[in-house]
Amino acid sequence: MKDYKKIAIIGLGYVGLPLGLQFARSGVNVLGIDLDPSKVESINNGDSYIKHISSKSIQSQIKNGQLEATEDFQRIGEVDAVLICVPTPLGKNNEPDISFVLETARSIAPYMKAGVLIVLESTTYPGTTDTDLRKILEEGSDLTAGTDFHLAYSPEREDPGNPDSDVARIPKVVGGYTSACQLKAKELYSNAVEKVVSVSSCRTAEAAKLLENIFRSVNIALVNELKGVYAAMGIDVWEVIEAAKTKPFGYMPFYPGPGLGGHCIPIDPFYLTWKAREYGQYTHFIELAGEINTAMPRRVVDCVSEALNSHGKPLNGSKVLIIGLAYKANVDDDRESPSYALMEILNKFKAKIAYYDPHIPKIRPTREYSQWKDMLSVEWSKENLMNFDAILISTNHNGINYQELIDWVPLIIDTRNALAGYPTKPGQLWKA
Repeated sequence: MKDYKKIAIIGLGYVGLPLGLQFARSGVNVLGIDLDPSKVESINNGDSYIKHISSKSIQSQIKNGQLEATEDFQRIGEVDAVLICVPTPLGKNNEPDISFVLETARSIAPYMKAGVLIVLESTTYPGTTDTDLRKILEEGSDLTAGTDFHLAYSPEREDPGNPDSDVARIPKVVGGYTSACQLKAKELYSNAVEKVVSVSSCRTAEAAKLLENIFRSVNIALVNELKGVYAAMGIDVWEVIEAAKTKPFGYMPFYPGPGLGGHCIPIDPFYLTWKAREYGQYTHFIELAGEINTAMPRRVVDCVSEALNSHGKPLNGSKVLIIGLAYKANVDDDRESPSYALMEILNKFKAKIAYYDPHIPKIRPTREYSQWKDMLSVEWSKENLMNFDAILISTNHNGINYQELIDWVPLIIDTRNALAGYPTKPGQLWKA
C-alpha cells in the first residue's frame, strides 16, 4: 500500500463511487473527481445520491479523512494512481462513443506526474487503452507509457440491487500495457479487493468484459424469442425455465423481459460488433441478439393493445400506467431502461401514459427521452390506480403491493412474471 497513499477516481457514478469507498475503507486516501458540482457537493457533505449506497458509508470515510471530492483536475498531480470510471455510451447509429474517456485523458494529461498509474475501467472495445487513451496521455504529458508512467485496463464489475454484491469480493481482471504496468495495477487493486486476475494485455481485459455482457445479451435474446414461440404453443416460458434450472449442470437460467436496460448489456456488445468490422469480421450472433432484444418493447405494446381490445378498448386514448421505471428491480438506475422505449411507443399510439416507481419519484434528464423530464411518479392509491385502463409491469420491485394491484384494477400486463402465484380474475392478467 505504501506506493499508493492517494488515488483519484474520475467519475463518481454507479461504478466510481462504490469503488472509491472500497479503496477508502482499505486505507487508501481517495480523491473523487467529477464535473457534476452537485455530486461533488453531496460527497463532501456526506450525502449519497445512489439508493444502494448509504450516506453513512460516505460520512465515515469523510470523517476519517480518506475521501474527498473535487471538480479540479489540477489535483491529479497529488495522486499515485488515477482510475477512470466515465460513461461509454453508443451514438445514434450504434457506434461507440468514447468521447468521455478521451476528454478525461485530455484533462488529466497536463498534471500527471512521473510514475503515476492510469487505469481505465469504462467498458470499451479492445485497443482503446493501448492506442486511443495512450496517445492522448502521452501527447498531453510528454511522458511515455510503460517508461514514465504505467497504463492498465481493469473492467468494472457492478451488480446494483444485489445485496450479495460486494466490491471487495468480486474478482478484478487486470491487463497492463507492459508487464511492469501489469504488476503495478495488480498491486493497486490488491489493496482493496480479495482476488486480482491478471491477463496478458489491456486488450485481453477489454475483450473479457465484452464477453461477459455479450454472453448475457445472447442468452436473454434466446429466452425472449422462446417466450413468443412457447406462448404460441400455449406453454408458459416461466414454468419451462423453472423446470430447466433444476438440472444441476449444463444449464444457467436467464429470464425474458420487456427489453434490455442498464449501462452494460444494451450497449457493450455493439462495441465489439463495431470493432470487428475493422478486421473484416462479422458478429452475427451479437447482431441477431440485439435485434431480438430491441424488438421486445414493440412486442409488449402489441400485447397491451390486444389485452385492451379484449376489454373493448382501443390503445388510442387508453390510460396506461407503467410499473417500474428503473431498468432492474430494487434500484434507482433508469439508464437505457426499456420502460422509456415502452413509453415512447405507447405515446406514438396516443395512449395516455403515467408511471409508478417507488425508487424514482421524478424523471431525471436523459439523452434519448428528454420529453419525459420532470414527470412525477403517481401516488400509489386505490383511487389513482382505478383510473387506469391497463397496468403494465415493466420492473418487478420488491416493495410493490401486487395484491392491491389485483384487487383494484381490471387489466394487468405482466412482463416479469411478477404475479406468479397470485390468484387473478379471468381476463385480468396477460403475460407479455
